[in-house]
Amino acid sequence: MPLIRVEMLEGRTPEQKRALIRELTETTARVLDTPKERIRVVLYEVPKTHWGIAGTPVSEIPGR
Repeated sequence: MPLIRVEMLEGRTPEQKRALIRELTETTARVLDTPKERIRVVLYEVPKTHWGIAGTPVSEIPGR
């Protein structure tokens, strides 16, 4: 059973998350030749204050 774990910054819409889950599932089913019913996708949303780039929280980076 393939399990796909996605860690991303918070802020995507429910529609974007739904589309991501659908596309990851479709692609994995095709590439691995496995039924979609066996594929699991888990999205973990991380607050921008908890994600750092170059030593700075994303919440403090202009334009992010």
